[in-house]
Amino acid sequence: MGSGFATTQWSQVLAARDGSESEARSALAVLFEAYWYPLYAFVRRQGSSPEEAADLTQAFFAYFLEKDVLRSVEPSEGRFRSFLLATLKHFLSHEREKARALKRGGGQVGISLDAKLAESRYGYEPADNLTPDQVFERRWALVVLERSLEKLADKESSAGNGVRFKKLKPYLVGEEPHLPYREVAAELDMSEGAVRSAVHRLRQIFGQLLRDEIAMTVANPDQVDEEVRHLLVAVGPWEPHRDP
Repeated sequence: MGSGFATTQWSQVLAARDGSESEARSALAVLFEAYWYPLYAFVRRQGSSPEEAADLTQAFFAYFLEKDVLRSVEPSEGRFRSFLLATLKHFLSHEREKARALKRGGGQVGISLDAKLAESRYGYEPADNLTPDQVFERRWALVVLERSLEKLADKESSAGNGVRFKKLKPYLVGEEPHLPYREVAAELDMSEGAVRSAVHRLRQIFGQLLRDEIAMTVANPDQVDEEVRHLLVAVGPWEPHRDP
């Protein structure tokens, strides 16, 4: 894992907690920018309208800063996603009426919550019997997977392998490959064995990026393997998110 745990989201936020106000806002904005949608999906699944869910999610960010929520928390108490969801539940139960009155964007947290984009994404949620907690867990898992896949895509593109990666990506995720290896090999002017080796290499890198991403949300390295197993159970069949 190298130095990954030296820059975990936990340690970044806890360090910012003791720094300046601008440092704290910057650190939290990074977290919220990445993980606001699982929170929004949780609020929507509880029965809130799209407008109310957007207001409540934005207001939660403001609450998180204004109440200095991180002041009393320690990473050893649990995973960041569990802490964040518990804090959201507390916020919703105690300040829902106040949050309804907050205009969208009024939290001044330094992020933009696009209500139309949020609802368009929510429209793709499966019409099933998942509880709000299960929706949050699944969406959190999808965010982790998608962020890992984006990092792999950027890595391959920087190495000049962007076109090849697009052809091989279906073999890494829940998409059904449309072509057998031999046909992909012909398209890429590679041998079938070389394509298999490339897919194997990409899977290894993807797995490491996934572990690195998970490491950013847990308190110590011992929790990573358990969190990987939890993520795979939570996400179920997976295809990468596509904005409409």
